Amino acid sequence: MTEIDIPSVELNNGLSIPTVGYGVFQVPPPETAVAVRAAIDAGYRSIDTATVYGNESGVGQGIAESGIARGDLFLTTKLWNDSHDYDAALKAFDASLAALGTDYVDLYLIHWPMPGVDKYTGAWKALERIYADGRAKAIGVSNFQVPHLERLAQESGVVPAVNQIEVHPYLQNREVREYDAAHGIVTEAWSPLAKGGTLLADPAVTAIADKHGRTAAQVVLRWHLQLDNVVIPKSVTPSRMAENLRLFDFELDEADLAALAELERGERTGPDPDTLNLG
Repeated sequence: MTEIDIPSVELNNGLSIPTVGYGVFQVPPPETAVAVRAAIDAGYRSIDTATVYGNESGVGQGIAESGIARGDLFLTTKLWNDSHDYDAALKAFDASLAALGTDYVDLYLIHWPMPGVDKYTGAWKALERIYADGRAKAIGVSNFQVPHLERLAQESGVVPAVNQIEVHPYLQNREVREYDAAHGIVTEAWSPLAKGGTLLADPAVTAIADKHGRTAAQVVLRWHLQLDNVVIPKSVTPSRMAENLRLFDFELDEADLAALAELERGERTGPDPDTLNLG
C-alpha cells in the first residue's frame, strides 16, 4: 500500500478534505469494490460517490476490505433529484448510509439544484438536520450556480462547505469559483480532465506537459490545484490512479497558467445546471 502525503484544505466548519480524491462516477457496480481498493492502495484517502451512481454498496465494500480505518478516509455521497422533499431527503440519506455500511459520511451534497422544480431549499433543510445530528461531518451542494447559492444564503444560516461543479480548462466556471471563494465555499471539480480525449491532446496542454516532463493529465490536475480547486479524477486503471496523484513535486509557472486560461470555451461535458430538472 502506497503512502502519499496528499495536502488537505480546511472547509468552513474546520473539517479538512484532501485536495485530490477518487471519483467513482460510471464505475460499474460489480467493479467498484475492486476499483476503490486499488485507489486506496495507490494512496487515495478521499472517495466520492452518489446515490444515482448505483455503486454505493461497492464503495462500502471496497472501504471495508481496504484495511484502512474508516476514520482515516474522507467519504462523500450525494442526494439524488427524486428526493428533494425534506422527509424524502432524510430517507434517502439513511439508504445511502446503509448501502455504504457506515454510520456517517464526511460530506453530503445535494447533487443538482433543479431550479425548475424549485425544492432544493427543502432538501437543504434536511441536510442541515443531518449535519446537526452529526451524521454528516459537512454538507454542501453540487452543480449550484450563483443564484442558487444566493437563495440558500438568504434562507439558511449554514453556508455550504463545498460546491462540486464541472471545471476544466474548456469550462473554467470563473463566476461560480469566484463566488465560492468569496463566501468560504471550497470548489470541487468534477470531470476535471473534461473526460480526457480532446483536452488532453490539446497542443497547449501537451506543450506544457513536454516542458515539465509530465503527462497531459498531470498538467491539467496541477492547474486545478494551483487554482485552489479540489479534484476527483476517475480511472479504473491502477497505473493512471497512481499517475493522477503524482502532482506535488512540480509547479506550473505563470506562462503555463496564462496559456491554460486561454483555453476557455464554455464547453460542458455534462448537463447545464440551469436547465436540468430531471427527477
